[in-house]
Amino acid sequence: MHKVANRTLSCINSPSHMEYSVLTITNKEFARRRKQLMAHMEPNSIAILPAAPERTRSRDTEYLYRQDSDFYYLSGFLEPESVLVLIPEREHGAYVMFCRERDRERETWDGYRLGPEGVCKNLGANDAFPIDDIDEILPGLIEGRERVYYAMGKDTDFDHQVMSWVNSIRAKVRSGAHPPGEFLDLDHYLHDMRLYKSATEVSIMRKAGEISANAHIRAMKACKPGVFEYQLEADILHEFARNGARNPAYNSIVGGGDNGCILHYVENRNELYSGDLVLIDAGCELEHYAADITRTFPVNGKFNKEQKALYELTLSAQQAAIEKIKPGNHWNEPHEASVRVITEGLLALGLLNGDLDQLIEDEKYKEFYMHRIGHWLGMDVHDVGDYKVGGEWRVLEPGMCMTVEPGIYVAPDNIQVESKWRGIGIRIEDDVLITDSGCEVMTSGAPKTVDDIEALMAGHD
Repeated sequence: MHKVANRTLSCINSPSHMEYSVLTITNKEFARRRKQLMAHMEPNSIAILPAAPERTRSRDTEYLYRQDSDFYYLSGFLEPESVLVLIPEREHGAYVMFCRERDRERETWDGYRLGPEGVCKNLGANDAFPIDDIDEILPGLIEGRERVYYAMGKDTDFDHQVMSWVNSIRAKVRSGAHPPGEFLDLDHYLHDMRLYKSATEVSIMRKAGEISANAHIRAMKACKPGVFEYQLEADILHEFARNGARNPAYNSIVGGGDNGCILHYVENRNELYSGDLVLIDAGCELEHYAADITRTFPVNGKFNKEQKALYELTLSAQQAAIEKIKPGNHWNEPHEASVRVITEGLLALGLLNGDLDQLIEDEKYKEFYMHRIGHWLGMDVHDVGDYKVGGEWRVLEPGMCMTVEPGIYVAPDNIQVESKWRGIGIRIEDDVLITDSGCEVMTSGAPKTVDDIEALMAGHD
């Protein structure tokens, strides 16, 4: 019997064996999410959420399928060609799913399907229908509803399909049909829900952070002059996969030397040289939840004077930012703290000149620190959720999760600074959970002090 399991393999390494425990988002939690979302919906309304489409990679091969985060958050269903419908006041149950039927031949080729009966039995849908029947059934569910909740603009093909259903109802107005009069977007409510992590979500994200931290440790141990960027990437991806996280949460960045100054460098093809730093930004995705870690370390295992100065400045900025992460502080306070520390340090090192406050006001630091301190983290690596509410920076609350990732990048062609600084790119990033009393760094397993990194790379772990 085919089972749909929302499972996380939690690895415990020992010299002789590997054990697994299971972290689970239960059907009860998915149901709670749907109920909470429907409580925000206006009376006599319907919500329609399509699954992510399959994407062609080349000719007749597809990219490995990854379910849409909103769709998965509300259903736990992993299959494509599906549509989730919520109708709060429906007599026969609010949760309706359209999905592929069981098909023995296709399942032999492409893998098992739940089918409509399986969706009801295993995922708690009140009703489920074949996706091929959606044009006949869904207009009848829409008809008579005052409002349709649907995120227009994400999928052009599905937008057209939704409008065709509505237009088919409008065409029957003279026969007494009642089309919806308003389209609304559920994203504001749904994404606000996703911003606050449940205990189970936090457990999965901690495990994703642990796996990712171990991958960075492995890369540090494997690094030496003559190794190529893609070889360190391979070590990282292997560590993800062998611990149950088959996919990275985003394209891994492994940038040696000047490449570390390119914020989104993903070519990962160059040789690493003694005397350079290598910046690795990589995190796994575990059961649809992302980790996001950056570490920067010397290829030969030893920071030189300039690298150490900028590295410790970046680390001080991160520590100052983390100290600001607690309930009641607003989103921008950690960033402001990092800007002040970095600007003050660049002044002391001679990379900036002038008055500290004026340099901050004029944003002169952006020549070296051009991005913000971080972003929300969850099912998407750049997760959903508003950063401002009513025009004001959002206040941090328990259950929110964010990255903290200050950086200093001295472009190799920056002739305004001494040559000894050029080509040094440093970023230090961790995943931080806001708690009742402050915050928890969920990725602290990856070394980040100069002494700890050099000791690890020298084999003194």
